[in-house]
Parts: sequence; C-alpha cells; structure tokens
Amino acid sequence: MLGTIAVWGITATTVSNIMLIRAVYSQYIPRHIRTQLEIYFYKLLGWLSFYVHIKFNEHTEEGLKISENYDAIRNYLSSNTAARAQRLKANESKNSKSLVLSMDDHEEVEDVFNGVKVKWHSNMNEIQRQSNYGRNTSYERRFFTLTFHRRHRGMIIESYITHVLREGKAIGLRNRERKLYTNNSSSEWYPWRSGKWSNVPFHHPATFETLAMDPEKKERIKKDLVKFSKGKDYYKKVGKPWKRGYLLFGPPGTGKSTMISAIANFLDYDVYDLELTTVKDNSELKKLLLDTKGKSIIVIEDIDCSLDLTGQRKTKKEEDEEEDKEKKKEKKKEEDDKKSKVTLSGLLNSIDGLWSACSDEKIIIFTTNFVDKLDPALIRRGRMDNHIEMSYCRFEAFKVLAKNYLDIESHELYGEIKRLLEETDMSPADVAETLMPKSDEEDADVCIKRLVKTVEEEKEKARKVAEEEEKNKAEKEEKKKEEEAEKKKTEEEEKKVKGSEENGDLSEKNGTN
Repeated sequence: MLGTIAVWGITATTVSNIMLIRAVYSQYIPRHIRTQLEIYFYKLLGWLSFYVHIKFNEHTEEGLKISENYDAIRNYLSSNTAARAQRLKANESKNSKSLVLSMDDHEEVEDVFNGVKVKWHSNMNEIQRQSNYGRNTSYERRFFTLTFHRRHRGMIIESYITHVLREGKAIGLRNRERKLYTNNSSSEWYPWRSGKWSNVPFHHPATFETLAMDPEKKERIKKDLVKFSKGKDYYKKVGKPWKRGYLLFGPPGTGKSTMISAIANFLDYDVYDLELTTVKDNSELKKLLLDTKGKSIIVIEDIDCSLDLTGQRKTKKEEDEEEDKEKKKEKKKEEDDKKSKVTLSGLLNSIDGLWSACSDEKIIIFTTNFVDKLDPALIRRGRMDNHIEMSYCRFEAFKVLAKNYLDIESHELYGEIKRLLEETDMSPADVAETLMPKSDEEDADVCIKRLVKTVEEEKEKARKVAEEEEKNKAEKEEKKKEEEAEKKKTEEEEKKVKGSEENGDLSEKNGTN
C-alpha cells in the first residue's frame, strides 16, 4: 500500500515537473529558437528510431484542394481495418438504412501486407487563429500517419501505398453517393471544416426517357455524352483538357434544369451549382473551381444575369434623394463591398484557360433565356461546344409527357392536340401542369380534354396579343407619319418666315442706300 502511494507520488511529481518545464519553454524561449530546437529533436529521434513515418494530409498544403489520396486511404481503412479499431465514427450510408464505420480521431490500427505489419494512425489537430476582427477562430486539420520498420521502406513505398490508394479509390467508386453542391461565401471558408462548397445528396429523378424533347434530338445528345465520357485518351491525343461545354438556351419552362439533371443521372456525375453573385473576385472563382472533383457538372444558370454583377442597384428615388457627401461615400463603399468583382475575362480564363486543365472529366453548362444577350466570346465553340435549344412543347414532346403523367400512348384527341401545339407556343412545364391529374376522380380523358381547352385558350390569347401589337404598331406608324408631316409643315413655315425676313432686310438696305 505504501509502495503504491509512493509510486503515485513520484508520478505526480514527475508530471508536475514536465508541465512546469513545458510552460517555461513555451513562455520564455523565443519561437525561432524553439523551431530550431524541435528540428534537431526530430532529427535525433530519426537517428535513434528504426521506424519510418509518412504523413497524408486531408488537404493540400495550400488548402486549395481536398486530397484524393486522403479520401482513398480513409476508404481503404474503413473497409479493411476499421473492424479492429477500438473507437469508431458512424456515418449514414447512401441508402440511409445502414451505417458506415470509420476510424475515430486519434485511433490506431494495424494492417498486414505480404507478411509485413504496418500501423495507421488517425490524427486531428485543432488550430487557433485570430481573425481580422479580433475574434479567435479554430479549425480542425486531419491527417493519417503510416508507420513501418525502415527495413521495409522500398516495398512499402513502391507496392503497399500503391495498393492502398488503388483499393481505396475502387471502394470510393463503389460506395459513391452523388452530391449536389453550392458554393459558400468566402467569409465561411474555414479550412478543413465547412470548406468552399456545401452539399446535399443528389436524388433528382429526371432521365432522358422522361425528358419532354424530340427523340432524335435526345439521341444525339446522349451519343455526344457517351463519346465524351470515353474520351480520356482522345482528349490527351489532341492536346485538350478533358472537359466539354454545353449551352442550354430557350424560354422559361422549357426544361433546361431538367436537362441538367438528366445529364447528371445519365453519366452518374455530381453537380456543382455555381452562384457567381456570391463569388468575390476572379481569384476566388479559380479556388472554387479547383476545389471541384472529376466526374462532375459545373452549372451556371441564367448566365446573362450572373455576369451582370452590379450588386444591389439604386432606385431612381434613392438617386434623387439629397444626402451629405460623407454619407454618399460610406454608402458607395458598402455597395462596392457587396459587389462581386468577377469579370468576363476572369470567367473565361477559369473555364477555358490554363486553370481549366487542373482536373479532368468535367462538363460545364451555361443556361440562359436570352442567348442574344451573351458575349460571343463566352459561347464560342471550344468553350460552349454544344449549343442546345430548349424549345416550346411540340407533339413529340407532348407524347413523352402524356406517357409520364397519364401512362397513355394514344387518344382520339391526339390529332387535334398535334395541330394546336404546332400553332401555339406553350412550354413543356405548362403542358405538364395541365396534364397532371388534380384529384383521384380525374382520369386521362379529363386531363387530355383540359389540355385541348387550355391550348385553345392560349392560342386565342396569343391571337389577341398579336392583334393588339399589330394595332399598336399601326398606330405608332400613323403617329410617326403625322409627326413627320407636322415637322415638314413647320419647317416650310419657318422657311417662309425666314425668306420674308431676308426680303425685308434687303428692302430696308436698298432704301437706306
């Protein structure tokens, strides 16, 4: 009993002394000297130790990209060694019906390869940092450490690590859950925590089979996508980055967003929905695009609006208000801070310049309702390789919608509907909403008849609008003619008056003489 108390007393004293020495070391030894001492200390450990340690960071040293090697190692360890770990983290799988277990922070497991034992350690450091506003923030930095005896260095580096990365990437592809990403504001970019992108699982059900479009056009698009997805060697041979641009243009409600979802489901790609108005400048845009992965679609919707990055514009009433000069300066500064400074040149360089070759197998999609408003440099071939017009609903597209919503392929009114849709511009979204049953009592016949009535009403409405526009046009032309006649009459009268004045001046001059 006394011996145990004595041991505990010695241990407590030793721990106290160590803590005191550490406090004195941190407080009184300058940082640059501590850094040099630590370098020599680790060198000494390296000379004395028989083990080699390899560190794999979760992020690159610049913090620009997530390390694919780290993800591969995590997948490998979760599948092969997590069962032997004492502390585990539980995450939901993609079907949300089971759990995926992985090593918890500061946990260690063993692995065996060709009879050689190695150790993997899961590490996490919490780093404190003071922000510009004087507040302390912290972020977590994770990394794996591989430890092995130095006599196995060649085999571990040349064979084992390659094996782990290959197996881990294959596991990641098998367990991959597709994501829909949106970019965070740069004020929320905490390294190794929230990151540049937030994501949710991507479960949009749209497919090319359910897309309301001409079948031949859909088939051409699918063949183009298949050719791209198998084109790694071809793109390398011709010296181009493995990427492809699509421009989707057409009136609202014609299925541009649905087309994006159909492409993502067809290729099994992630989707990055890039909101340019929240991107501060060109440099930030490059960092965002660098932080995207391969097998993904980068989407910029309504590109004609996104490029007009003027922030919140003043109303006429605000412009007319009397303000002090100092207040105006402050207000202008606040508005400038809100504005995104992404330029057309910066966007072009990011999607088609040197930075575009930093990752492979990506599709970039722009959408717009008004293609004529776009700068030709933005949509030229090579940037937007495939221009796809999303048009109004015609008969072939209608048949797809009727099959989707009513599960029918023919009806006695199909002939009438074909004639009406060829004569009337109606978006697929409007047709789909009209076809959708509004109650359990409504059958296909009711919905088809409602569509016929709706299209007839739209046709009549379009006719009245056209007549009104024609009438307004005729009135404007008539008014223009009247204004021109009045202007001509006024000019003639002014000419007569001027002529009379000149004659009077001449007569007065002759009389004087």
